[in-house]
Amino acid sequence: MNAFWAAVQFLTRLPTPRLAHYDEALAGRSALYFPLVGLLIGLLLWLLASLTGAATPGVQAALVLALWVGLSGGLHLDGLGDSADAWLGGYGDRQRTLEIMKDPRAGAAAVIAIALLLIVKFAALQALLASGHAAWLVIVPLLGRAGSLTLFLTTPSARDDGLGAILSRHLPRRTAWWVIFVSALLPLLILGLDGLWLLLALLALGLGLRRLMLQRLGGSTGDTAGALVEFSEATVLLVLGLI
Repeated sequence: MNAFWAAVQFLTRLPTPRLAHYDEALAGRSALYFPLVGLLIGLLLWLLASLTGAATPGVQAALVLALWVGLSGGLHLDGLGDSADAWLGGYGDRQRTLEIMKDPRAGAAAVIAIALLLIVKFAALQALLASGHAAWLVIVPLLGRAGSLTLFLTTPSARDDGLGAILSRHLPRRTAWWVIFVSALLPLLILGLDGLWLLLALLALGLGLRRLMLQRLGGSTGDTAGALVEFSEATVLLVLGLI
């Protein structure tokens, strides 16, 4: 259970039991639980949407999105912002791009990217809630975090000492593939054939972003993994809104 609580502690601001120890091996094992933590977040979002069913879809969407950001503490949005700043300011240079990612300050590209992402999520959320499919929210954070697990599993780390490197070194690979397989089954069970289109959209997105990471950085980082989570969640919401 330590690995699960470590994942909850890393990915959310939810209260967790105090861990007796935390090392790189535990961090690697905790990545196996990223999709499960995403499912937990999705259930909480669905619960809030159910409790606010009397509100207009716009108000519901605003409240759900606020809870969504609050639960994660903006972790993945921070990764998106850092990645946007680095991609714009790196001028195609690998080392400069990596250096900018380490800068805690947010530039114009970060603010624009985060703002646009939240606008897209809000609009897609509003459409989803208006269609009466709030229950579908449970798979959105799950698939986003399954995407980051897949990235760590299939992509080398751009840094030797970064979070991505630690997770990649200590991630139990065979078990991780089973976790990804089970995560991919859920949208198929819930949505049927439409779930297949959803998975294909996520696959195309993941392959495209992975290619960009390899071309610019030679691998992934914790920040680019966070950006992938945000783009994946937005993609899932958009596809669900079209179903």
